[in-house]
Amino acid sequence: MPPPADILKVAIEWPGSFPKLMEIDQKKPLSAIIKEVCEGWNLPGPENYALQNADATNFYITEKNRNNIKNGSILRLITSAAQMALQLHERIQSSSMDIKLDGLKELANSSRDITFAQEFINLDGISLLTQMVESGTDFGDLLSFTLTAFVELMDHGIVSWDTFSVAFIKKIASYVCKSAMDTAVLQRSLAILESMVLNSQDLYQKVAQEITIGQLIPHLQGTDQDIQTYTVAVINALFLKAPEEKRQFDEDNVNIFDCPLTEMAHILAQKQLRSIILSNVIRSNKPINDEMAHQLYVHQVLTFNLLEDRMMTKMDPQDQAQRDIIFELRRIAFDVECESNNSGSIEKRKSMYTRDYKKLGFINHVNPAVDFTQIPPGMLALDNMLYFARHHQDAYIRIVLENSSREDKHECPFGRSSIELTKMLCEILKVGELPSENCHDFHPMFFTHDRSFEEFFCICIQLLNKTWKEMRATSEDFNKVMQVVKEQITRALTIKPNSLDQFKSRLQNLSYTEILKLRQSERMNQEDFQSRPILELREKIQPEIMELIKQQRLNRLCEGTCFRKISSRRRQDKFWYCRLSPNHKVLHYGDLEESPQGEVPHDSLQDKLPVADIKAVVTGKDCPHMKEKGALKQNKEVLELAFSVLYESDEYLNFIAPDKHEYCVWTDGLNALLGKEMTSEFTRSDMDTLLNMEMKLRLLDLENIQIPEVPPPIPKEPSNYDFVYDCN
Repeated sequence: MPPPADILKVAIEWPGSFPKLMEIDQKKPLSAIIKEVCEGWNLPGPENYALQNADATNFYITEKNRNNIKNGSILRLITSAAQMALQLHERIQSSSMDIKLDGLKELANSSRDITFAQEFINLDGISLLTQMVESGTDFGDLLSFTLTAFVELMDHGIVSWDTFSVAFIKKIASYVCKSAMDTAVLQRSLAILESMVLNSQDLYQKVAQEITIGQLIPHLQGTDQDIQTYTVAVINALFLKAPEEKRQFDEDNVNIFDCPLTEMAHILAQKQLRSIILSNVIRSNKPINDEMAHQLYVHQVLTFNLLEDRMMTKMDPQDQAQRDIIFELRRIAFDVECESNNSGSIEKRKSMYTRDYKKLGFINHVNPAVDFTQIPPGMLALDNMLYFARHHQDAYIRIVLENSSREDKHECPFGRSSIELTKMLCEILKVGELPSENCHDFHPMFFTHDRSFEEFFCICIQLLNKTWKEMRATSEDFNKVMQVVKEQITRALTIKPNSLDQFKSRLQNLSYTEILKLRQSERMNQEDFQSRPILELREKIQPEIMELIKQQRLNRLCEGTCFRKISSRRRQDKFWYCRLSPNHKVLHYGDLEESPQGEVPHDSLQDKLPVADIKAVVTGKDCPHMKEKGALKQNKEVLELAFSVLYESDEYLNFIAPDKHEYCVWTDGLNALLGKEMTSEFTRSDMDTLLNMEMKLRLLDLENIQIPEVPPPIPKEPSNYDFVYDCN
């Protein structure tokens, strides 16, 4: 007869003694179990002891996480968290350097455990550490372990970041600003500055006054990718929190972070940040790790977001300075002088302007300023057109004159095309959206030029004109041409070109003819299934396929998923796991100390939610954790991955899926459990894939083609590689 599920067999260690094999009853209070263990070793004062996992984590076992103990676990009897915190609090203040160093080293390791962290913080330990840093008497390993302990303690989110003094901020900033600093100290200092900026607007102001771009750039020019990653993260954090309002800015001031966003791009270009990231990070010999890829993606997004102000600014038809830009476009295209030298009548000049604006492809020939009142793209479109006219003058003149010499219906309207293309590029690059928490999708080519968006536009407007000619399009085909151009651009971007020239070369290979071939090949598998008998058969077997998808979704819920707790610092990895019981009646969930390798057993997840108690599943903006204030509310990517389970009266279990696929799996599975329809895009995609596969198999069966039960064997590698192919 198997032992009761609440009785676990474990080994318990105590320094200097042989481990003991014990049976522990999970129904007993933890204090009673510890007392029993202490009595076995004749240790007085069981309240001063605790049990700890004897693995790499060394985390304390509490009433909250005791369900994580498994049969065969090795535990360790150690000093309780409260006693350990008290001892370390005294040791790190010792006058002996050796005792102090050992204490700080142990503190840095123990602070990862939230149970210990809470006890140490209750002793005002954070204040003690900040005083030690402010004193400036510790260096090397002493300072490194002090900062490490501080970072670990703050990552638990127990203490507010708003409580720190200017002196502490100045000291941390000084470690970053020094030319020669211990790597570990520098890394921790950068991490602290990033957290300060992200967690407090008040601290942002103080940090921005201490850090300059010139002091951060040398860290990017080093060879340590971790230091480079933290440096880019600090720059991104300061960038993200920069004030949007206009401020007086002194060109001689080297601090870019205390200036408005609109001035930041110019200052960043002066400091050559882009080229330094390109040469020292993107084009370095080391492969880019995931965290660096994310920070480069964030930097790319924030840089493009500088365009949002112009994108959302309407043109004022009465503003003479803005109208002069349109006059400049006309002057460059047709090489005409200012109207002051024109002695003709007003009517004649108006007629001439109207004719030229028509050739330039504006919708409103009389007052083209009206074309730029649409937002987006607003004034950004006009900026792009002027950049193209000035920096690629030959191509600009050729496009305008080439189209003005065609028949009216065959001309590619440059003005209208530029406006719509700018809007499209903003959509592709998601200008104005906050960066995603989990994305690593940066494009190296955008780091190769100070005006990368404008150059991107210049390449794409020439592509649009080329595609227009290849399609022999008329004005009625404008939207079709734009769709083809969007497909050409997105297909070219998927290969992540290293330079704008590579992107241009890729577009040359994606002609309209090539796009048609790609579309044709993608449609070939679909066209065979449009006949009436096939459609009827598809409709008949669809319920069977839907049931198959439903079972797959429920099986995936039974396997479970590890969800990441979103926090202000991405490197603060807090996880929790949720899975469905095999009988589909209970959701098991609970916190994890680290990301699991494989499935997490049901018995290690301490919380349960009966499926019968679930009232509804809500998604996106309807989720309670998306209605709360903070950056998550504004992050579209996170919003699209959020869902909540409503149970009882107003209780929720809140989720943020790791990716879109897991989001669809869980929302589909939960809806299936509630007897509701599965409506996600992945369900539709899986339905099409499985239906097409089933139809092909049935059609092969009609042709008496035998389908083997097992796949054919993989060919063996040749034993002798000493051969040559005779081309003759």
